[in-house]
Amino acid sequence: TYACCSINQLSSLEASLALSKAVLIRCPSCADNFAHFHCITTCSPQQTKTIKVTKVTNVTGFDNITREGVVGYAAYLSTNFADASFQSCKNVRIPATGGLAIGTMCGRFGSRHCNPQRWYDFQGDSSNGLAPLDIDFHLIKPGDTEDLPEGIVPYSGNALKCNETTPSGGKACSCQDCQESCPKIPPPPLPPGPFQLLGMDGFLIISIILLCLLIFAFLFYLFVTYLRRNNNKKGLKKKDQKSHDVTQRVISPSEVTCADKNSQLAQAFLSSKFQIWGTVMATYPLTVLLLSAIIVVVLSAGIKNIELTTDPVELWSAPNSRARQEKAFHDTHFDPFFRTNQLILTAPGKEGYMYDSLLFGQHNLSGIISKDLIIELLELQKQIQNIEFWSKDLNRTATLKDVCFAPLNPSNASLTDCAVNSLPQYFQNSLENINAKVNMTELGVTKEVDWRDHLIYCFNSPLSFKDITDLGMSCMADYGAPVIPFLAVGGYQMAMEWEAEFLKIVQEYQKNPSTNFTLAYMAERSLEDEINRTTAEDIPIFMISYAVIFLYIAVALGEFTSWKRILVVDSKFLVGLGGILVVSCAVLSSLGFCSWVGIPSSLIIVQVVPFLVLAVGADNIFIFVLEYQRDVRRPGEKREEQIGRILGNVAPSMLLCSLSESICFFFGALSTMPAVKSFALYAAVAILLDFALQMTAFVALLSLDCRRQDSNRCELLCCIKVSRKRPTKPNEGFLLPFMKKYYAPALLNRYSRIIVMFVFIFMLCGSIFLLFHVKVGLDQELAMPKDSYMLKYFEYLYKYFKVGAPVYFVTKRGYNFTSVSGMNAVCSSVGCDPYSFTQKIQYATEYPELQQLDLIKMINSPMLIYAKDFGASRFMAYHTPLTNSQEFTGALMKARELAHNITMAMRQIQGTDPNFEVFPYTYVSLFSILPLSHTYSCDTFIHNDCVFSLPPARVTNVFYEQYVTIVPEGLVIISLCLLPTFVVCCLLLGLDLRSGLLNLLTIIMITVDTVGVMTLWGIDYNAVALINLVTAVGISVEFVSHMTRSFALSIKPTHVERAKEATAQMGSAVFAGVAMTNLPGILVLAFAKAQLIQIFFFRLNLVITLLGMAHGLIFLPVLLSYFGKYFTSVCL
Repeated sequence: TYACCSINQLSSLEASLALSKAVLIRCPSCADNFAHFHCITTCSPQQTKTIKVTKVTNVTGFDNITREGVVGYAAYLSTNFADASFQSCKNVRIPATGGLAIGTMCGRFGSRHCNPQRWYDFQGDSSNGLAPLDIDFHLIKPGDTEDLPEGIVPYSGNALKCNETTPSGGKACSCQDCQESCPKIPPPPLPPGPFQLLGMDGFLIISIILLCLLIFAFLFYLFVTYLRRNNNKKGLKKKDQKSHDVTQRVISPSEVTCADKNSQLAQAFLSSKFQIWGTVMATYPLTVLLLSAIIVVVLSAGIKNIELTTDPVELWSAPNSRARQEKAFHDTHFDPFFRTNQLILTAPGKEGYMYDSLLFGQHNLSGIISKDLIIELLELQKQIQNIEFWSKDLNRTATLKDVCFAPLNPSNASLTDCAVNSLPQYFQNSLENINAKVNMTELGVTKEVDWRDHLIYCFNSPLSFKDITDLGMSCMADYGAPVIPFLAVGGYQMAMEWEAEFLKIVQEYQKNPSTNFTLAYMAERSLEDEINRTTAEDIPIFMISYAVIFLYIAVALGEFTSWKRILVVDSKFLVGLGGILVVSCAVLSSLGFCSWVGIPSSLIIVQVVPFLVLAVGADNIFIFVLEYQRDVRRPGEKREEQIGRILGNVAPSMLLCSLSESICFFFGALSTMPAVKSFALYAAVAILLDFALQMTAFVALLSLDCRRQDSNRCELLCCIKVSRKRPTKPNEGFLLPFMKKYYAPALLNRYSRIIVMFVFIFMLCGSIFLLFHVKVGLDQELAMPKDSYMLKYFEYLYKYFKVGAPVYFVTKRGYNFTSVSGMNAVCSSVGCDPYSFTQKIQYATEYPELQQLDLIKMINSPMLIYAKDFGASRFMAYHTPLTNSQEFTGALMKARELAHNITMAMRQIQGTDPNFEVFPYTYVSLFSILPLSHTYSCDTFIHNDCVFSLPPARVTNVFYEQYVTIVPEGLVIISLCLLPTFVVCCLLLGLDLRSGLLNLLTIIMITVDTVGVMTLWGIDYNAVALINLVTAVGISVEFVSHMTRSFALSIKPTHVERAKEATAQMGSAVFAGVAMTNLPGILVLAFAKAQLIQIFFFRLNLVITLLGMAHGLIFLPVLLSYFGKYFTSVCL
C-alpha cells in the first residue's frame, strides 16, 4: 500500500490514532473504520478529492527550513460511510468505567445524545486536547452535490460492520460491543402466571370445592346420624329431647375398650399424685416460698451475662446459611464494605427555568439547579466535613479525616482526600469555581459561559478532567475521583461518634426556617438509633399494659360475697400480685438460665415472652383459683387437704397445656433462624418454669391467702379482722351462672350448632384461599416509628434513585484464568466465547424485567492477572431498582439461578476443579434495598428536584435470604409445633385418639384462620410473624386443650350435656383467664409508636386471641357435641 506521507507523518498519525485505538480496540472493525478514514484524509494519494485545506501556518522544521503546515481542513464523506462507522463503534464499552467508548468521544453530548455528525465534530475539535488539528467534517447524502466545492467527491468507501472480520485478520467484535455479533438466544421463560382453573383463581376454585365437600360431608353425617337414631329407637334413651344429640345408651363393661380404661387410669393417677403434692405445698407455704425464691434468684443471676442481639443479620440469618458463608468468603478475600451516610435534598418551592447555553443550546433546568442552592449546599457540606468530636480510641479530638474513606491517600488522609460526593464536587468544592464566568465565542457567537455550562457538560462527561468551555474546569471531585457514589470507612466506634455529630448538624439545619431545601437524610446508625428511641418511648406503654392486666387479675379473682368484705378480705389483690410475680419470676429465671448456657437474647424475646407466659400463667391461675372458690370444704377436711384435692382436679389439665406448649416451643427451636430459635428456647424454658412455680410457690401463696381469708383478716392489713364471716356455700361468681344458664344452651341448641359448623367451615376454606395470597417480607418502613425522619428518607430514595443495588458474581478457587480456554470462557472482548461468564451476565441484562439485572457497570478482577490459580475474583453488575423485600428476594433467586448456570458451564472447561463455584453477592442498605445512582443520573433537566448525597449505606443481603425459604421452613416449624399438641393430649388422656385429633384440628383451624386474617389486615408473613404464629399455637392450646379434657372426663350422659358442662365450667375459666387477661394488655399496645409493635404485637396478637376465643368457646363445644368421644366413665 502506498501512502502520500513521509515517515514522520506516518509516525505522527500512528501516535495520534493510538489514543483512540486504546479505547476502541475491543472492537477491531470499529478501530479499523476509525483509522481507515483518517488514513484516507491524511495519506491517501486521492486525498484532494475528499478534503479541502482551510487553514495553514508556517512551521520551521528540524532542518531550520520554514514550510507551510496544514492546521485545519474540511473533510467530506458520505453519510453511508459515516453512519456505518458510527454504528460499528456505538456499543463498544470501556470496562474500567462501565460506560461506552462513544461517550468519551462525543464531548458534551455523551453517549446518550451522540450521533455521527457530533462524533466526527469531536474528532475534529482541537480544543478538546485530543485532536491534532481542526477538521470541519461534512456528511453528504448520496447524490447530493449541491454546495460541494469543485473537484470534491465525498468519501464513500466500505465501512466494516462490527460483526465482520478486518482485512488484517482481526476478529469480529464480541457480543458486548456489537449487537450483531450476539447469538440468537431465546428469551428466558416468563415467570409462571397466577395459578388458575377454569379461567379463575385456582386457589379460589379449590377453596370453593373444599367448602362444598366439607358442608356435604357434614350434612351427610347429620343424615346418617338421623337414620341411625330412627333405626335404633328401641336401644335409645331419649333423655334430652331438645338437644337432638347423638344416640345415648347404657354401655356394658365388656364394651369398655382398653383406651377408655387407660384414660380413666391416667386421670386417676395424675390426680392422686398432684393431690398429695398440693397438700404438702399448702402445709409448708413459707418453706416452699423460701426455696422457690432461692432457686429464682440463682437462675435470674444469669441475666448479668445476657447478650442482647440487635443486628438484623445475626437475628434472622443462620451462621451456617449459604448467604452467611458467601459473606465470610467475600470478606476474607476482598475488603468489606463500609459505613456510609446520605443526604437527599429537594427544593420543591423553586420553579424551573430555561437556560440558553452557548454550547449546549436551550435546556429546561429545574429550580434546584441554581447558584444560591449550590452555595448553600456547599456551606452545609463544609459544616459536616468540619465536624470535631472526642474519640476515646484516639484519646484526642478527631475529625472526618480520621474515619473517612480516602481512596487516593488512605495512609495520610486530609479532609479533601475524603470521598464525599455531592453537586459542589463538580466544582471541587470551590466557591471561586462556582462563581467563575468567562466570555466565549462559538461559531461566531460570543456569549458568557458560567457554572451552568460546566455542570451540564459534567452531567454528560463525568470522567472529564477538563470541560470544553473556556472555563477549563475539571469534573472530578476534589479528592481526585469522579463524582460517583463511593463508600466511606473508619474505626467503628469513631465512625459511630462522627455519625452522631453528623445527625445533630443535619437536624439543626433542617430546623432552620431560612433553608431553601426540603431534606431527607440518614446515617448508618440511624436504624438502630430509631429502633432504640422507639423502644424507650414505648416502655411506658408496656408498663401500662402490664398494669392493666394486673388490675384485671386482682379484680377478677376476687370473691364478691358482700360489700363489707369485697375490698378488704375477698379482693384477692395479693393472690393476683402473687400470680404476676410467679410469671415474672418464671420469665426472669428463663432469661437468666438461658444466659447462663449462652443462648443470645433479643428485644422480641423481652417483649413477647412475658405476654406469652402471662397468658399461660393467668389461665392456670384462674382455673385453679376459680375451682377453689366454687368448691365447698368437705366435713373434716383440712384447708391444706382441700387445696391438694382442688390441685389434683385441675393440675392434670394445667400439665397437659404447659407440657404441650413447652414441647411445642422446643420443636420450634429446630428453626435455622437465630431469632426464632432463641425465642422458642426462652419461651419453652419460661413455660416449664412457670408451671413449676405454679405447682409450688403459687400453691403456697394461695394457702397463705386462704388462711387469711378464713380468719376474716384484711388483705393489706392482716392484723385487722372484720366481723362478717365468709359464707360456706360455693361462690360461682357472675360468669359461671351466665355461661351455664344462657350461653351454653343458646350455643348448643339444634339450629345454633349447624350454623356454627357452617360459619367455621366457611372461615376455614376462606382462610385457606387467603393463605396463598399472604405477602411475604417486611417493608423497611415498618421498622421505623411514624414520626421517624427515616420514612422521608425512604420516600425520597424510591422517588429519585434510578439504579438498583450492585451485585457481585464472585468466583472461588479452582479455575485457571491464564489458560486460553479459561480466559475465553470468562472474557467478553474479541475472540471470547459468546457464552462466556461475563457474556451470560450481559444477556441477562437484556431482560431486566425478568432477570432483574439492569446493566454491567464494571468488571474487575483485583487479583494478580499472572497468577495461575486465583484465590477469588469478582465481576459486578447492577440490579434494576428494587423497592421492597419481595422484589429483592426475586432478584436474589434470579442472581443465584444465573450464577448456578455459569458455574455449571465453567466446570466444563478443562482443568477446572469440580468444586469450583460462582455465587452472587449483593450489598443493600439496612433493612432495605438501597439503590445506587450516580449523582448526575437524576432527571436534572425535567424535575424540580435532584439528589445531593454522601455515599449511600449498604450492608450485605444475608438478611433477605430468609424470605427464600421462610415459607417451607415456617410450614415445617408450625407442623412440628402442632405435633406435641396431639401427642401429649392423647397420652395424658389415656391414648384418647379422638380427643387428640379434635384438639389438633381446632388448633390447626386457629392457625390457618390467623394467616387468613393477616392477609385481610395487611400483615406480612415474615420471621416476626412466624414467631407470633408459633406463639399462636401455644396460646391456642390454652383455649382448646382445657375444654377438650373437661369434655373427655365429664360424666354427663349425652354429648350435648357434656359439651354444655365443659363450656360452662371450663369455658368460663378460660374466658376469664387467657382471653380477658390478653385482651386488655393487647388493646393498650395500639397506642405504641413503633409500627412493628402496632402490627405484629397489637394486630396479630389481637387476631390470635379473638380467633382462639372464638374457636375455643364457640366452635370446639359444637364440634365436641357432634364428634366427641363416647361416655364410658359410668362403666368403671
